[in-house]
Amino acid sequence: MIKMALYKAKRPYHFMKTGVLNGWRAQMQLGFPEKNIIVLAVTGTDGKTTSATMLYEVLKAAGKKVALLTTVAAYIGDEAIDTGFHVTSPQPRDLLTFIKRMEQEGYDTLVLEVTSHGLYQYRTWGITPRVAGITNLTHEHLDYHLKLDEYAKAKSLILSSAQTAVLNADDEQYKLVKKYVRSKRVQTYSMDTELPLSIKTAIATRFPEPFNQLNARLVYSMAREVGVHDEQYIKGITQFTGIPGRVEKISVKKPYQVYVDFAHTPNGLKHILSHLRQPSITKGKLICIVGCASKRDTSKRPIMGQIAASGADIAIFTAEDPREEDVWSIIRQMKENLGKNYRNVISIADRGEAIAFAMNTLAQKGDTIVVCGKGHEQSMCYGRAEYPWNDADAIRSIASGTLVYSNPEKRNE
Repeated sequence: MIKMALYKAKRPYHFMKTGVLNGWRAQMQLGFPEKNIIVLAVTGTDGKTTSATMLYEVLKAAGKKVALLTTVAAYIGDEAIDTGFHVTSPQPRDLLTFIKRMEQEGYDTLVLEVTSHGLYQYRTWGITPRVAGITNLTHEHLDYHLKLDEYAKAKSLILSSAQTAVLNADDEQYKLVKKYVRSKRVQTYSMDTELPLSIKTAIATRFPEPFNQLNARLVYSMAREVGVHDEQYIKGITQFTGIPGRVEKISVKKPYQVYVDFAHTPNGLKHILSHLRQPSITKGKLICIVGCASKRDTSKRPIMGQIAASGADIAIFTAEDPREEDVWSIIRQMKENLGKNYRNVISIADRGEAIAFAMNTLAQKGDTIVVCGKGHEQSMCYGRAEYPWNDADAIRSIASGTLVYSNPEKRNE
């Protein structure tokens, strides 16, 4: 009761602090640049960065003057922009300044990735999307939103503000999301949606993963709303090279293969393990390295542990941004629900040592290792400090014979 009351009280506080004092002031000073921009917004628990980037590539292929702003990157046209943002949804002034730069350089369309935190806190102040789409809604951020219902309400804010909302009819929480969507026009997509044969073939050819096929269907629905033709869409997804840290195969020149994936939610972890488990990909054992971050939704820890232990042949529980919390305490919580699968679990607190153990001791010919949770990220938080860390770089170093530690204390030994 008290937690929910405090949560509800944050909304009017952010309306004034983030919306009016930051956003409205910026609008006045910058001349309301958002009014001259077509915004296509993508939200969801998993897959929103991939979907937003894919949509950006499709719009480029269609000749649109388009910019992109996501967790991973910011682009105006083909130019990578160093925004200095450290969150997916920046403060309104920063977002509007980015849009002003777009306008000055002659760009009129923005693909914007949006988070539930950003929406609840009015960080998208002034933004009215032409189209907004959602990938899915699964167990995540309940440390902040407290209830799935409140999480759905937050996500629906951007969908309701759009002229057209595009919802995932295959998602388990579809009905919950739809209940809160108030946009003028609502469309749905699913794996059963009838598509032209050329589109179905292009999607299946480019994306072997079912979850990315669904993301591609969302992108198709959104792109059509702004006049993209089928041949332009096909060209765009064909040119889409993927995103660092999303089902990214790392070259290690070993008899086994190693992937990095950003899967840090139960749904994301389940899908990447299911995909890599296919005999066409993994001939031998599937080895999963995974942790859970501190100061995040603690209720998902035993769920993540259970999914890893049941979905992989061997699961190694390790560090993932432990911050000021004891890594072993987090690992113990991940092991609470394992049942008979406890035999599949190894615990190694240092992430570098965990990866090295998997590569140098466990993996054999035909095996697949997947390192989950950090993806594209370039640092690991211990205590209150961020230390350089990237899973792909660590894998390459270990493959060349150099052990790297994630724990800064181990680095100094």
